[in-house]
Amino acid sequence: MQTIRDEIVKHLPVAREARRLFHGRGQCFTGYDDLVIDCFPPVVMVVLYRPRPQGWLEELARLLENLLPAAPRAILLQERFLAKAPSRLLHGELPEQLEALEAGLSYRLRLGAAQNIGFFPDMAAGRQAIRERAAGKNVLNLFAYSCSFSVAALAGGAARVVNLDMNRGALELGKLNHRINDIDLRQASFLALEYFRSLGKLRRLGPFDLVVCDPPATQGKSFTAEVHWPKLVRSLPALLNPGGEVLACLSAPHLGPDFLDGLFAAHIPGASKIDQLTAGADFPEAEQSCGVSLHLYRLH
Repeated sequence: MQTIRDEIVKHLPVAREARRLFHGRGQCFTGYDDLVIDCFPPVVMVVLYRPRPQGWLEELARLLENLLPAAPRAILLQERFLAKAPSRLLHGELPEQLEALEAGLSYRLRLGAAQNIGFFPDMAAGRQAIRERAAGKNVLNLFAYSCSFSVAALAGGAARVVNLDMNRGALELGKLNHRINDIDLRQASFLALEYFRSLGKLRRLGPFDLVVCDPPATQGKSFTAEVHWPKLVRSLPALLNPGGEVLACLSAPHLGPDFLDGLFAAHIPGASKIDQLTAGADFPEAEQSCGVSLHLYRLH
């Protein structure tokens, strides 16, 4: 447990801010590549990708109770190695409602309800980048899921945001995230549509000044990185104003960040790369190319 203890001490949450406490998936800690720990005060979420003995889990729970500045109200374990990734409590009781707090904005969590809790901590750098660039802009948020990029954009002064995702339930959560942050829903729209079948509609709603592309690495037949990212990149110029910008988010370790650069060079040769971001210090990676990669491009 000493390795886990040492790493958690480096990443203790400040006030109620959401924080990744331990990022074993980056394979920087021998023997712990199956372990991720997130803190959403007052709840800690432990994610395991292979079984661990119950005694080990109880020891981890005691460690978390003793180390954190405020004792957690609940410690929730999600077992990703099991079908449907079920969750169970290791300690305490879950609150009826819980939000992740990040940079003064709140995002409702669905702990214990599904494999994905509605919020991805490793996208914080992307949300901040959009917030900083959104003032006065028309923004298109593709594969919007629970619309955290939309909340960040509107908090940064965006004129409007169009959110598109096939998952209607996720978009309902997205609307709730806007209301939680006192954002006028008239500034945002929520389209439960498949992207490649909706290009005509999006062109009529555009053109846009800023587009966020954060597709899943794979989603059945509707999106696979190797097949659909090239089509996605080719479709972007028709949606953007001259000088428009794209934040392209890739979480596919087998491809690496050069994959995106190659696509933009091949399909939008007039685009220039203006920045590249990673998930940050809370998400150490033995091979940086295997981590989340966030690329900003500008079209000319």
